[in-house]
Amino acid sequence: MRICDLDSGTCTTAFEGAELLLEAPNWTSDGRALVLNGQGLLWRLDIPTADLTQIEFTGLPEINNDHVLAPDGETIFLTGNDFHLYRAPLSGGPAVAVTADGGPCRWHFLHGVSPSGTELAYVGIEGEADQRTANIFTLDLTDGVHRQLTFGSPAKDGPEYSPDGSWIFFNTEQFTHDDGHAQLARMRADGSDLTRMTDGPRVDWFPHPSPDSRLLAYLSYEPGTTGHPAGRQIELRLLDLETMVNPITLAAFRGGQGTINVNSWAPDGRRFAFVDYPMDGAGT
Repeated sequence: MRICDLDSGTCTTAFEGAELLLEAPNWTSDGRALVLNGQGLLWRLDIPTADLTQIEFTGLPEINNDHVLAPDGETIFLTGNDFHLYRAPLSGGPAVAVTADGGPCRWHFLHGVSPSGTELAYVGIEGEADQRTANIFTLDLTDGVHRQLTFGSPAKDGPEYSPDGSWIFFNTEQFTHDDGHAQLARMRADGSDLTRMTDGPRVDWFPHPSPDSRLLAYLSYEPGTTGHPAGRQIELRLLDLETMVNPITLAAFRGGQGTINVNSWAPDGRRFAFVDYPMDGAGT
């Protein structure tokens, strides 16, 4: 587990271990801890003591890397390995499904919570076997209405709201004919005004806007990469959201899946957490 300080330009190790694979860091709202997935469970890593404790839930299946804190700082939304979305207290306790069997026939993968806390942005996967499509949907938590924002077969992933809620950032393969060539994009929260944000030979995933809306952090794979695999040489990049040109490389390391699947900005906007995997077999 690494933390980059943007003021000093240095990255330090906050935690390391060989027995438990930790992935997908979120910061708590007070900036004192990270929340991570590990072996289908949720963990809290206190900074700087490096104390690691499991957050225990009831009514929650094993989870994957797609979990996001609510704006209240006390609630977390999680994606279960049953492909449904859940809401639970960040401190632990009972989890409640916000999608359920009998609803839309799709798999759900959460990535964004609106600034109001009343709407979720998720990837919905539909169809059978090689006919599956991945598009972006929102779920209104007040009335349970799902709304589809993107359409068609090119894959989309990682939808995340801007801090003011007006935009949704995501990665998509719809701009090229090369299989797997994901680039970054944004659209209005209603699905309009689609804008391409990166245009290059590298494969770009998981855009995360900073709390002050100045920067966009994302994962950049080598050209020709398909999907977002683990154990690859990757770059953690920053894009200026005002100019949207000439991204800089914050760090280069071995990682991929699990490194920054969810927003990893600290609340102060000056630190960014990520996971690298220097050992074989990590990053599942």
